[in-house]
Amino acid sequence: MRLWLKGSTLAISIMLLLAGCSGQGDDDTSSIKTIHIFQFKVEMAEAFNRLKVVYEKEHPGVKLDIQTVGGGSNYGASLRAKFSSGKEPDIFNIGGYRELEMWQDYLEDLTSEPWVKDVKQVAKEPMTLNGHLYGQPMNLEGYGFIYNKDLFEKAGIKERPVTLSQLEEACKKLKAAGIIPFANGYQEAFVLGNHNINLAFAYQKNPSAFIKGLTQHTQTFAGNEVVEKWSDLLDLTLKYGNANPLTTDYNTQVTLLATGKAAMMQQGNWTQGQLDGINPKLNLGILPMPITDEAGSDKLFVGVPNNWVVYKNSPVKQEAKDFLNWLVSSKEGKQYITKEFKFIPALDTIKPTKDELGPLGMEVLKYTDAGQVLTWNWFRFPNGMSPEFASSIQSYIGGKSTKAEMYTDFQRNWDNLSVK
Repeated sequence: MRLWLKGSTLAISIMLLLAGCSGQGDDDTSSIKTIHIFQFKVEMAEAFNRLKVVYEKEHPGVKLDIQTVGGGSNYGASLRAKFSSGKEPDIFNIGGYRELEMWQDYLEDLTSEPWVKDVKQVAKEPMTLNGHLYGQPMNLEGYGFIYNKDLFEKAGIKERPVTLSQLEEACKKLKAAGIIPFANGYQEAFVLGNHNINLAFAYQKNPSAFIKGLTQHTQTFAGNEVVEKWSDLLDLTLKYGNANPLTTDYNTQVTLLATGKAAMMQQGNWTQGQLDGINPKLNLGILPMPITDEAGSDKLFVGVPNNWVVYKNSPVKQEAKDFLNWLVSSKEGKQYITKEFKFIPALDTIKPTKDELGPLGMEVLKYTDAGQVLTWNWFRFPNGMSPEFASSIQSYIGGKSTKAEMYTDFQRNWDNLSVK
């Protein structure tokens, strides 16, 4: 340093010299790489933050910045806002099929990742495009009719009903025993507009071709045999269901089953925790939702609610992929997936126990591994179609429209939304 420097110039020179002397510490800080994760599952946020501590301890050069948006907030709109503002997350969540096509230009191809070979087949299709896999499935979920085995036994039902006729016979016996057969939470749009209407697509010989045909005007809802049979099952649930289904919300529906007032409800394994909270001694199982008496109806509707994806222009792209690999391959990561997140794993290499998943999750996994599954198709619907389905079905349930008018509403809304 030149001692003749005076005033602010001298002060700046001294500061630079001191900064150089402490350079080792700064280098350590600048070498830490931060992975920005934007995810929507509020129910796993607390456990995810505990996992963050574990991962950062094992990987001292990496920090996880986790932001959770969900629980009623519009995750999709928030994610789009992130990209519009130039604050793209390194890892985020999307659904498959239509959402994959929407986001493909932003996604890293994960086909060559080591965990890909272990993904269950049912979990690959939604995030596969042109032979390439763009997402790691977060978990599996499955739904059907959750039922109280003890109430079935009380009503004298000795065999699981797996056809439409068997299901109606079970309903008659339950009603005769003073038990409400179905708890119908038809106030909830997702119950009707996602899960229930899905039967009209999943039971098609080729759901993808049917959806394409609807858009290209070579298929219609009215006159389609599967759609009409789906509505027969809907009618059965109404005939043997609780009063006022249109004002029955999710919590009320679950409570009706958990307190023994109803024997069945259309829901999935995600209700296990809430059911246990009301009555941990419930003896539960899951039935299919059959629309015919044909053999082979004993299947559940199983899919991937969301996927982890990597932004292809991320400055920490490799670190992001390393984290996802650790999540599904390390002992700690696997334990968090099953024990902490309570997820049904979408990879064959992760083996949960009944204590971790509960009986409903284990039954969904059993159906999945046996190949007794039907697809989730609402990710393929035109944007905004699910709430329109729900509204039209609710109108029919409320007696404001006929079945034929409901089909007409389906077609008009599908046609309008397909061209947007």
